[in-house]
Amino acid sequence: MNTLAARWTRLEPHVSVVGPEDARPRPAALLFHGCGGLRGHLPRYAQAAKARGWRAFIVDSYAPRGWSRQFAMATVCTGLLLRGWERAGDILASIDGISARPDVDGSTLLLGGWSHGGWGIMEAMSADRERPGALGLIDAQRVSLEGVKATYLAYPYVGIAALNRMRPWRHCPKTLAVVAAKDHLTTVRNAERVNAMIRNCGAEVETWIADGTHSFDEPMTAPPMRYDDALCNEAIRRFGALLEDTAVAPPV
Repeated sequence: MNTLAARWTRLEPHVSVVGPEDARPRPAALLFHGCGGLRGHLPRYAQAAKARGWRAFIVDSYAPRGWSRQFAMATVCTGLLLRGWERAGDILASIDGISARPDVDGSTLLLGGWSHGGWGIMEAMSADRERPGALGLIDAQRVSLEGVKATYLAYPYVGIAALNRMRPWRHCPKTLAVVAAKDHLTTVRNAERVNAMIRNCGAEVETWIADGTHSFDEPMTAPPMRYDDALCNEAIRRFGALLEDTAVAPPV
């Protein structure tokens, strides 16, 4: 249990920043990796954000905890450590810390989450943050979500361990939900039920059913997951389109 400030102090040294080389306040995309940790695809999304005048922040949840990819694969990916609600604490702390930067327009944020990262975002959007100790934080209620204008959920984990997947969101931004048709962790029907729940809270939700496996945009092959270059390029294109639709005025 810690404060937003303490959590951000741990995370900040391990955040990669990609964006225009100036100091003007710009909209920001906060990117959260899957259970396998940082991989080669997130920098491509970050570059897509930069090309549209946004700043991108790739948040590493493992380095601050001293976890290797191998350790995370054996513990986080198997559900032993860092459940989605705990990861949501990282997401809130990142919103709080990044919004305060002078080179960020905190009124226009996008949260992007891949698999486990998407699970964390969903927990952050649906949690009762007034509850003492919510999401592993002493002061979760202090961070404002008003600046979060959109979420990009790439094959988010909505399997059996995601106990709160049908809990209505309390903050309902525009959402692009990417569903992998051949995802071994969920059925399309289950994912669509979750997306319908998000839509029912008043959010504008677009669903894209990609004809690939879980992690189809990650440059690796670990059966049953398989990389698909064409789908990866399409995912990045759609991510970029969401950024363009989200910005109140296109950044110069």
